[in-house]
Amino acid sequence: MAVDKKNDGKKKRIVLLDSIGKTHEKKASVVSDRDIRVILSSGVLVNPLASSPSGVSCTPPGSKSISNRALVLAALGEGECRIKNLLHSDDTEVMLNALVKLKGASFAWEEGGKVLVVNGNGGRLEAHGDELYLGNAGTASRFLTTVVTLAASETKDFSVLTGNDRMKKRPVGPLVEALQENGAAVEYLESKGSLPLNIKAGQGMKGGDIDLAATISSQYVSSLLMCAPYANKDVTLRLVGGKPISQLYIDMTTAMMASFGLHVQKSSTEDHTYHIPRGRYKNPPEYVIESDASSATYPLAIAAITGTTCTVPNIGSSSLQGDARFAVEVLRPMGCKVEQTETSTTVTGPSKGTLKAINEVDMEPMTDAFLTASVLAAVAQNGGDGKTTATTRIIGIANQRVKECNRIKAMKDELAKFGVTCRELPDGIEIDGRPYADLSKPVGGVHCYDDHRVAMSFSVLGTIAPGGTLIQERECVGKTWPGWWDTLRQPFGAQLDGVDLEAKTVSSDVQQRSNKSIIIIGMRGAGKTTTGRLAASVLGWQFLDLDEHLEETAKRTIPDIIKDSGWDGFRDQELALLKKSLHERPTGHVFACGGGIVELQEARQLLMDYHRAKGLVILVERDIEDVIAFLQIDKTRPAYVDDMRDVWVRRKPWYLECSNYQFYSPKAPSTNTTTPFNGLKRFLKTITGHNDPLETLKAKSESYFVSLTVADVAAAAPILEEVAVGSDAIELRVDLLEDPQGKGKSPSVDFVAQQVSILRATTSLPIIFTVRTQSQGGKMPDDAHQDIQNLLQLALRMGIEVLDLEISLPESILQKTSQSKGNTKIIASHHDPKGNLSWSNGSWVPHYNETLLYGDMVKLVGVANTQSDNLSLTQFRDWATSAHPSIPIIAINMGIEGQLSRIQNPFLTPVSHPSLPFKAAPGQLSAAEIRTALSLHGVLKPRAFYLFGKPIGQSKSPAMHNHLFRATGLPHKYHLHETHDAAVLEPLIRSSSFGGASVTIPLKLLIMDLLDEIDPAAQKIGAVNTVVVDRTRSSRTHTGKPCLIGHNTDWTGMRLVLSNAGATASPSTDRNSSSSSSALIIGAGGTARAALYTLHEMGFSPLLLLGRNRPRLKLVKESFPPDYNISLVTRATEANAAPPPAVAIGTIPADKPIDGTMSSLLEILLEKKKGG
Repeated sequence: MAVDKKNDGKKKRIVLLDSIGKTHEKKASVVSDRDIRVILSSGVLVNPLASSPSGVSCTPPGSKSISNRALVLAALGEGECRIKNLLHSDDTEVMLNALVKLKGASFAWEEGGKVLVVNGNGGRLEAHGDELYLGNAGTASRFLTTVVTLAASETKDFSVLTGNDRMKKRPVGPLVEALQENGAAVEYLESKGSLPLNIKAGQGMKGGDIDLAATISSQYVSSLLMCAPYANKDVTLRLVGGKPISQLYIDMTTAMMASFGLHVQKSSTEDHTYHIPRGRYKNPPEYVIESDASSATYPLAIAAITGTTCTVPNIGSSSLQGDARFAVEVLRPMGCKVEQTETSTTVTGPSKGTLKAINEVDMEPMTDAFLTASVLAAVAQNGGDGKTTATTRIIGIANQRVKECNRIKAMKDELAKFGVTCRELPDGIEIDGRPYADLSKPVGGVHCYDDHRVAMSFSVLGTIAPGGTLIQERECVGKTWPGWWDTLRQPFGAQLDGVDLEAKTVSSDVQQRSNKSIIIIGMRGAGKTTTGRLAASVLGWQFLDLDEHLEETAKRTIPDIIKDSGWDGFRDQELALLKKSLHERPTGHVFACGGGIVELQEARQLLMDYHRAKGLVILVERDIEDVIAFLQIDKTRPAYVDDMRDVWVRRKPWYLECSNYQFYSPKAPSTNTTTPFNGLKRFLKTITGHNDPLETLKAKSESYFVSLTVADVAAAAPILEEVAVGSDAIELRVDLLEDPQGKGKSPSVDFVAQQVSILRATTSLPIIFTVRTQSQGGKMPDDAHQDIQNLLQLALRMGIEVLDLEISLPESILQKTSQSKGNTKIIASHHDPKGNLSWSNGSWVPHYNETLLYGDMVKLVGVANTQSDNLSLTQFRDWATSAHPSIPIIAINMGIEGQLSRIQNPFLTPVSHPSLPFKAAPGQLSAAEIRTALSLHGVLKPRAFYLFGKPIGQSKSPAMHNHLFRATGLPHKYHLHETHDAAVLEPLIRSSSFGGASVTIPLKLLIMDLLDEIDPAAQKIGAVNTVVVDRTRSSRTHTGKPCLIGHNTDWTGMRLVLSNAGATASPSTDRNSSSSSSALIIGAGGTARAALYTLHEMGFSPLLLLGRNRPRLKLVKESFPPDYNISLVTRATEANAAPPPAVAIGTIPADKPIDGTMSSLLEILLEKKKGG
């Protein structure tokens, strides 16, 4: 479309059709790319409203509930009925199609689709024979279940009702049971209690007394009520099992039946009992569907959440629908001004961020509206001061678990992505509100479960949530409001962006992992037990060493088992235990197998089947010489019969085929030391999907990765920390590595595995794994396809965060890599080092389109001969970004002329460093050089940073910060500002050049009053030591100024040190772990509070607070919640009773002797730890 001569750049000419061969308008309309993208994309990004619309009037579509009832009643009735304002949606289309196939009525549209003319057949229907597919239309499925029982057997003897997978899980059992007891022949075809149903023709309903359980869905009641007049005799319908759900919908049905000429009498002597006489409906000449009250909650909620005004002109207090109460019973208590007449509702919200939480609201009369209430509760406050949180409790909505999805769980899970805590109740949900500005950006977007109400509710939250809210399954709103996105965009002024979710990833057989237990295999001595224990700690799971467990259960050592049963007998017991463990502990466990588990074919097949079924089987490796050295001193197991190297050679291919991931540990385990294995933590986080570096990178205004041009990572280890400063990721150029065992050849898989392991242990940055071929500017031979494939598969098996995939590789390699990528992110790249392609003539477009098939990110590298080539590249990048905003693009030119393109590239620019041997590509710059250029061009503005407090004259902070600014090319300066008066800081921190500040005594508390927000950690700790400027958000108190946020970084520093040292809290259920998860804090000052917060966040418990001033320690303890499990230690008896601490943090001065009493208490605790 972009190159079609009828179009002009981003302006496309679109012709709207009424039907095939008939246009809706005489001339084509000019439509922007952005609007087209929203229409064509599977997802939509809802951006926060830039301005607040005032006085919006919004008319929702016709009610789904009333529309479906009207269609049934008109079809069962006699004569013509003109239905106006019928909802045009998936649900009503399903109902219309089914009634036509059942020959229940004839339909015709008039007035351009505004009026549906129904000619009812008076209840004379015919069985269809074939399936009536209802999709996910719950209302239609319940109503038609009874309607179809009325069908006669003219040419077919039965009808089948079915739907999609979700519909086949939704309950219909109580209705079917009531029909069966009343003579209808209804049979389940798959699962009892759900569709599909086979309904025999000609049976009908005999009438008389019908008992129905109506505590799950009022639609069962309405279905029987509407069809009861066509039973063989009068019906008395009794609703049993307790108070019926959604009584107002039952009342709606009886009121509509009266409009079609049949009056239901509610019993005056029996509760929840209805008398329905036999008869036929007489269609009224005209029936007007009122707007959907459930849908009306969304525009009214937008007014509430944004502090604006909205009127729904055709829903008021006289509405048949229970959800019409939403404004009065929910929005008004939340602080909104509500004006409601019989026919209209107007809502004016309070100022943004001041909605009030509701202690408890019973939404049983309006259950569908609870989703709308939930997103409002997510940002509701207690008292409306914008800084404290409160809880809203919604009850009476148990039936929402069996709607299009389990809506209660869906709201809990999706609100959690925004950082909102919810708790499910038996019949409702509790939601802890938080300031809207503190909402997290939902990673991956909101999953809608194909539920229209989930999508529309979260789009309301999207109008205020920072950073934009991605709504997946955009089209599901077609169920009740097909034009919702147009409504959100036009009267409300929301900015929407289409996001093509299908293009983001290629299908993967391992991408979505559950909490299935993990199996670890490998040679004895490779570190399986050490790795397994740490893995269990990182994941919060249980660990089970199967060798140790076998000895426990057999009450014999493994050497004894082998002596008595032989190796074959031992292997059989080993396999049996693995099978039993997987059966009894299918989730939440880490199993370490014996080294010889792969010797049995049956065991190998079990392991292969497990990882093919999306389980994780991890091969733990170590250099065979290190393994041999360890085994020579390990006498707990029998010696190998064969040479250990021969055993390794025999087992290696088995290990590889039995595993889908591998972790290489560069050092042999030690029996008396704890190896931190930070690389293992990152590995586990990646393969289990808990680490997404792409989202972190996308959030940055500019990002860089440094290209390592070293032959051996181990040899370069001393410079790696320096080289990585200022970059956001580190690229391992595998093709540049030189394997000492294969001079002049491609590096071997084993050598590269070692290199990755060393790099992962050396840097905390995400690793980009790159194999560049000669034609793409690298050293790997172009025809070394098998070597390249082996290396790419190694990268995926090692859980590399990012993989560079050249699209010039054979398609078989591209497909295999993309299909097995797991949670690794792919940069799909194409390089043109010879300059054959041009950015200006469209020759790059086919290559770009191909990268979209495989990449989470795209990298295109050309050559600049003139500066105009950089301009053409910029225009191409802008086009690509607008066409596919969810796929980041790296677009640069090589050569001296292309350096400008590197400076202007905002996302993940490849950079070099002066300490590296050479640059990875011609014209490559360092990150510092690029930042210097950006500052000279005014893109990076100089900022002033400070240390506030007194006395601070001897602080080393300015020297350290300014050195780092210079090293990274940042134009900022760090200054001392000595004062004890917080008031004098106000002009400084509100200056346009203010970049941030460190805060020390005596201002850590005083400065809080000057800031817009306080981070939750700083609130809990009770002190701010860092001020951060967020220029993406505005100050609440200073118009036109950025938002200032107070943080406490003491705890993040403590967490980093402990994590780097391998400190993790052992799962309390770890049966084989003798380690303690208690932690010791020495002191009672402000830093002790940060230590308590740190250790609690890391999962340690109990927390032992040791000091000499018991009253002061008690005050500290009482300032934290009981779940911190703090125990005071000021006496020897308390120290003796306390568990041995796993970690300790000292917060007392290090330059002074420790008090004698404290010293003796420490000796007790630490000797206990030593003894354990």
